Amino acid sequence: MLDDDSPDGTLAAAAAVATTRPQIRLVKRVNKRELSTAVIRGWQLARGQALSTINADFQHPPALIAGLWRLLQTNDLVVASRYCKGGGVGNWSMSRRILSRGATMIGQIILPQVYNRVTDPLSGCYMFRRKTIENVELNPLGYKSLIEIMTRGRVRTIAELPYQMRERERGTSKATGARSLDYIKQLIRLRRAWIKAQQ
Repeated sequence: MLDDDSPDGTLAAAAAVATTRPQIRLVKRVNKRELSTAVIRGWQLARGQALSTINADFQHPPALIAGLWRLLQTNDLVVASRYCKGGGVGNWSMSRRILSRGATMIGQIILPQVYNRVTDPLSGCYMFRRKTIENVELNPLGYKSLIEIMTRGRVRTIAELPYQMRERERGTSKATGARSLDYIKQLIRLRRAWIKAQQ
C-alpha cells in the first residue's frame, strides 16, 4: 500500500492490518499528491502478475474485484464500466453526467484509437496483466491512468464488467479546472505517443 502522507490515519490503519498479513507492504511518500504517479508507483512495488486500481471512497463496490479477476483469466485488461449494458452512474446530477460524457467525447476526437475500444475509458476501476506494461515507460498527467495503459501498453484483449457507481462515502471529487487542463494535455501527449509508435 502506498500513502501520500495523508492526515486521515490511513497508513496507521493499514500498518495494524499488516501485522497479521505480511504480504501487505507499506510505503509513504512525502510532498507528493499526484494520483496517477501514486498508482503507478504502487504497481511498481507490487509483486503480483495482476495489477489493479479501485477507488477507496467506495464509489466502486469492492465486490467488483472478484469479477475483474475472473475476466482477467482470458483477457489482458478488464475495465469496470458505468456505460456498458448493466452499468450506471447512480444519482449523478445532470451537470456531472454532461461533464463526464463531454470528457469522453473530447477523448474520442483526440485519441479515437484508444477511446473507441471501451465504453468507459475514464474508469478508475480496472485490472490488467503486468506483462502489458513491462519495460513500458508510463508518463501520466493528472488522475486518469487507464488511458495511459491503453495507449502505451501492449493490450490486445479487453473485457468490460458493468457496475453501478455509488456516491462516495468519504473524500471529495478531483475534477477541478486545473485537472481538466491536465486531462487535455495528457490526451495530446498520448496522441503524439501513439502516432510515434505507428511510425
